[in-house]
Amino acid sequence: MEKPYIRNFCIIAHIDHGKSTLADRFLEITKTVEKRKLREQTMDQLDLEREKGITIKLKAVRMNYRLDGKQYELNLIDTPGHVDFSYEVSRSLAACEGAILIVDATQGIQAQTVSNVYKALEANLTIIPVINKIDVKGHQSETVIQDLVDTFGFKKEEILQVSAKTGENVEILLRKIIADIPPPKGEENKPFRALVFDVFFDDYLGVVTIVKIEDGSLRSQDKEVFFMAGEKNATIQEIGIFKPDRQKVNYLDTGEVGYIATGLKDIHSISVGDTICFFKDKKSLEPLPGYKEVKPFVFVSIYPIENDEFPNLRKALEKLSLSDAALTFEPESSGALGFGFRCGFLGILHADIVQERLEREYGLKLISTIPSVEYKVHLTDGTEELVKRPSEFPPTNQIEKIEEPWILTNIVSPTDYVGEIITLCEKRRGVQKSMEYPSEQRVIFEYELPLSELINNFFGDLKNVTSGFASIDYDFLEFRESDVVRLDILVHGEKVEPLSQMVLRKDSELKGRSVLLKLKEVLPKQQFKVALQAVIGSRVVARENLPAMRKNVLGGIYGGHRERKDKLLETQKKGKERMKRIGKVDVPQEAFREILST
Repeated sequence: MEKPYIRNFCIIAHIDHGKSTLADRFLEITKTVEKRKLREQTMDQLDLEREKGITIKLKAVRMNYRLDGKQYELNLIDTPGHVDFSYEVSRSLAACEGAILIVDATQGIQAQTVSNVYKALEANLTIIPVINKIDVKGHQSETVIQDLVDTFGFKKEEILQVSAKTGENVEILLRKIIADIPPPKGEENKPFRALVFDVFFDDYLGVVTIVKIEDGSLRSQDKEVFFMAGEKNATIQEIGIFKPDRQKVNYLDTGEVGYIATGLKDIHSISVGDTICFFKDKKSLEPLPGYKEVKPFVFVSIYPIENDEFPNLRKALEKLSLSDAALTFEPESSGALGFGFRCGFLGILHADIVQERLEREYGLKLISTIPSVEYKVHLTDGTEELVKRPSEFPPTNQIEKIEEPWILTNIVSPTDYVGEIITLCEKRRGVQKSMEYPSEQRVIFEYELPLSELINNFFGDLKNVTSGFASIDYDFLEFRESDVVRLDILVHGEKVEPLSQMVLRKDSELKGRSVLLKLKEVLPKQQFKVALQAVIGSRVVARENLPAMRKNVLGGIYGGHRERKDKLLETQKKGKERMKRIGKVDVPQEAFREILST
């Protein structure tokens, strides 16, 4: 396809504003997918995406559309909407020249709306603002249009109102895409270069890269290519496009989006953001601008319930990490849980999704530890350590100070809940930076917040106090000094490593007691009384006792003197004292699973 007739664009929006439904209408109008084969969320291929109603992975599809006697090639990249998958949005933007910004006519501007607009502006994309769900009774499209004008400076006449569900005005939007979004800027006469913006693994074709051809072109007869950042050669097995299933083609021209199957079996050999060129040109070409490295925020240890499954867990994580640039993992072991991996995620939802995919797609049964964040520990010898898990915490006498990560959050909410949001944020150590009213019905807060508070069910609490109407977006800010300690759990004097956590000193008693109470419920009783303790160093901050299992030694005695009964009870008492001195308590895995799951 000639470059002037190519349009590359993505759809950006807050979660549940209708991205996938609009993509369905595009597929229907352009006849890319037969109507009888269309289903809701056609582009969302994972079962989890359908069940939760959210997009997790970006998807590319090529559509053809005829306008004024000319055939146009439209390359659509569908993007996720939840803040935990915002890195997927940035990758989509790098492969496009334009973006459709969708805002729900019933919900208005949300936190991810604001975030995505600024990401698109930063990428110098043409933005087409769209109000969706005008078919819903009681929608407030006029109010939302005014919000868009006041917040982002759009003009009223350029904001289009559509219904992705019924298809109203969607074809007008398609024509607007062709009219407003510019064609790709690459040059056909330059040597071949392509940007890798996603990767996945195929059992038959090996590593498959999803690319945008920036310069030159690629033909099926071209064989040897070179990955500039990974410094890896590959022999092309197949090139093709998505419609939305994979379809083999003979060539990819400048500006087009497609895939290149490399045949490589080493899934670590290629990374997202790499540049592909011909092997013969590797020394004469400069790599394309890639992406900033994604840094995980939240760390969780994942263990297989059966230790024999450890190799399968490793393979599954390797395959998932190929297409998920934000997922990191490293092996670790625990005396109680066996061998597993310490995994890094962008947020709690990201962690939940990865664990569910591991269990469903790879048939694994897993247990995960309490989520934690990465702390910066300054030692008395002048060095620094980044601590991701309690077991790495240095001795107290070697620590000069500890810093915890803080984030900058944007919270968008109806004005009815201003007081509740301020109370919640202050309770969670938040520092308010600004509070703006883009309209009479909507308020935007900017708060600085400790990341440890965010992962401690902040989303759930925000949803509760605002009846589900508030939304949040966040980004890493800096490390700040904090009074953080390592809280250990002792069972009969023995440290239980998987239950250790890093907490604020002022919260240590409350958090320690909550774990002890749960442990008291799930731990099987012993023949002797067992002490359950929460400790910081050598100081006990909370204690519970697990009572001994009662055995009625007098049950078989129906008569006799009192002295005989007392003698039996005294013998039992001495036996229990002896067992208490030499006895050991094993915490069963079932108890760990029950505690860690809550």
